[in-house]
Amino acid sequence: MSEEGVTFKIRFRVPDGASLQNTPPAPSVEMWRSCTALVFTVAAVSTFTPVHALEFCRSADPDCSGPADAQAAHARWNKDAANLTQHLELFKLSCKKLIEALPVDEIDGNFVRTVKNCIFSKSNPTPLRGSLRLAAVSKVVIEGILDVDVAVTRSEDFLLYASGAKLLPGSVPLAHRYGGHQFGYWAGQLGDGRAHLLGQYLNRKGETWELQLKGSGKTPYSRSGDGRAVIRSSVREFLCSEAMHFLGVPTSRAASLIVSEEPVLRDQFYNGNVATERGAVVLRLARSWFRFGSLEILAENGETELLKTLLNFVIREHFPLIRPDDPDRYLAFYSTVVSETARLIARWMSLGFAHGVCNTDNFSLLSVTIDYGPFGFVDSYDPGFVPNSSDDEGRYRMGAQAEAGLFNLERLLVALGPVLTHEQTRQAKIVLKGYLDIYQRRIRRLFRAKLGLLGEEEEEEEDDQLVALLLEMMKDTRSDFTMTFRQLSEASSDQLRSRNLTEMWALEDLSSHRLFSDWLVAYLQRLSRPQSEGDLRRQQRMKRVNPRYVLRNWMAESAIRKAERGDFSEVELLHRVLTAPFVTQDSAEEAGYAARPPLWAKGIKVSCSS
Repeated sequence: MSEEGVTFKIRFRVPDGASLQNTPPAPSVEMWRSCTALVFTVAAVSTFTPVHALEFCRSADPDCSGPADAQAAHARWNKDAANLTQHLELFKLSCKKLIEALPVDEIDGNFVRTVKNCIFSKSNPTPLRGSLRLAAVSKVVIEGILDVDVAVTRSEDFLLYASGAKLLPGSVPLAHRYGGHQFGYWAGQLGDGRAHLLGQYLNRKGETWELQLKGSGKTPYSRSGDGRAVIRSSVREFLCSEAMHFLGVPTSRAASLIVSEEPVLRDQFYNGNVATERGAVVLRLARSWFRFGSLEILAENGETELLKTLLNFVIREHFPLIRPDDPDRYLAFYSTVVSETARLIARWMSLGFAHGVCNTDNFSLLSVTIDYGPFGFVDSYDPGFVPNSSDDEGRYRMGAQAEAGLFNLERLLVALGPVLTHEQTRQAKIVLKGYLDIYQRRIRRLFRAKLGLLGEEEEEEEDDQLVALLLEMMKDTRSDFTMTFRQLSEASSDQLRSRNLTEMWALEDLSSHRLFSDWLVAYLQRLSRPQSEGDLRRQQRMKRVNPRYVLRNWMAESAIRKAERGDFSEVELLHRVLTAPFVTQDSAEEAGYAARPPLWAKGIKVSCSS
């Protein structure tokens, strides 16, 4: 294992006698010679398909036309408006399936305790004190998933339902019991310490979603916590959940953000400086909230029959390709999770996204991104980027996320040990060894797409060289990750050939590297094959996978500072912009969201405290 975690070794060529440092050009005897480099850890999906890339165009950008323009998008989201629920009393949840299939704690009450022999504890939310305010709402989630007219969110009832002060019809609030390995060590019982599962909703599309409040008060799993969340972390969760979805990343979703005047005490950086902040609740959704730690706690406590019960339920409900009566179903389940975990981390890495807390209790069994805490999108490319100021050792730095995924999958295999035969365990270990192979295949496909490279597999070695050298140059020059790829997408071949990069700040930074000219020549030669595709089509294809806007920490911080003063205008702006991250938008350009990050952005710290 390298210092950057699970690595993908590829070969590229650099000028004879040169190093990968930003030094003045020196003559070379031959243009290329072989050497080996390590690329930051990425496990990429076979294709990168941001399904909503052009759905919310709000700009005169020429890419924003045809069926994906604002009028068509508006029509699509509102064509069934007459059938949307107009009154929340008609909106019904159900906990029947969960409660009938999985045991519930026999003890009632929100007092903290060690819980045994169950999956859930009944736990009622604690209403926020003081006046409530709807700070943000996702119309796409409210109308497109929950079948509720977004106008309903302006009602007093919605404020009460979405903050935990009032229960939706059919709701039996539950707190989930789970454990986990945190920063490499078994942490014992964890569980939903400030979240309440309200119930399941079956929408008009036949999809089942689990609604959960985060920040809604104490549960049996709160330990020493107060069960609350504050504005800063809630704004980040709301925005990033939705932003990741529109980037094409599997993720939980966020429906609304409610803030209150309730004072909440937090030591944000664990340095003894306790401050009073305001409480907030996010209404979030996922197909399931079960995670690696859901199984770990059962295996750790010897609750083998309950482990089987939960596994059978998860497989039956969420893994339709696995037959419930298959004697190898647990092995098939594990194999799927191994593959899909690699896919998820691939999506993160392709965007320069670092989760920040890759503990087993934060890894979903359905391989979707959950529990947005101290995450971050890297600005200047650095595989050592650590978004979490609480992560002193950099265990979850961006370049180590694939390694963290491997560690977590090892822990998951241990948890499955009690239900696997000796032969199934042997095969599961073989499956786990294949993690790196999946990883290597997918990184090639993803980065070929990001660079707009087409062609057959025999060209992959050459493509690997281009990717590796580009990333090394970006690292040496501290080039911006998002905008380097985006500006390569926006530049024509003629612009690149003539080095006309005066309005492309990220590429200007990159061009200062002594190897840039050699790399650019090789890249342009590679783009010329195959000859069947024009430059414009190549640009369009690249812009569909390389976003112009991501939720950078400085953008979130700017919105949070205003929100803490009662101004949620930038939260609304960011939410709107990030629903179309691949499309140039006037409002985003005016806000500087595609410009060089401000100098003060380097001083931002985000901790686990929320």
